[in-house]
Amino acid sequence: MAEFFDIYDENGNHLGVAPRNECHGNPALIHCTVHIVVFHPETGEILLQKRRMDKDIQPGKWDTAVGGHLDAGEDFITAARRELAEELGITGSVQLLHLFDSKIRNDIESENVRVFALSHAGPFAYQASEIDGVRFFAAAELEDAEWRNNFTPNLLTELAELKKRNCYPSAR
Repeated sequence: MAEFFDIYDENGNHLGVAPRNECHGNPALIHCTVHIVVFHPETGEILLQKRRMDKDIQPGKWDTAVGGHLDAGEDFITAARRELAEELGITGSVQLLHLFDSKIRNDIESENVRVFALSHAGPFAYQASEIDGVRFFAAAELEDAEWRNNFTPNLLTELAELKKRNCYPSAR
């Protein structure tokens, strides 16, 4: 069964829906997305998820711990809380900090992204149908060339932005 994304124009106006496979790499079909960077409250390390090897366009790559597309009529914070529950089993009124907004335009995605931060050490009940695993990464691992080859382009963009804004985890 085909999966559909709600699509938007550059100003965030809802245009309708399009099949997921048509949205990838198509700059005319922008989808609005939330990403949540989960920081370990004691070490400052960043939680990443590993995509399943059979998952769409970037199988087996490490990515932001939580990410998902807004449904029609859904605001960013509502989508963030829904995605936290679906992807990591985190429910309740956790405090999300809005870090920055980003426009990702590459051969893979055309997304307007709102990035939030969450301080949370677990436990995590990740969605096995989507994710092979989750783990915290230290700053040195995030900079290691061998690891970075296994990161999604979107994650690399976000890590650069986190570093620029001094939100990057420090080695402790």
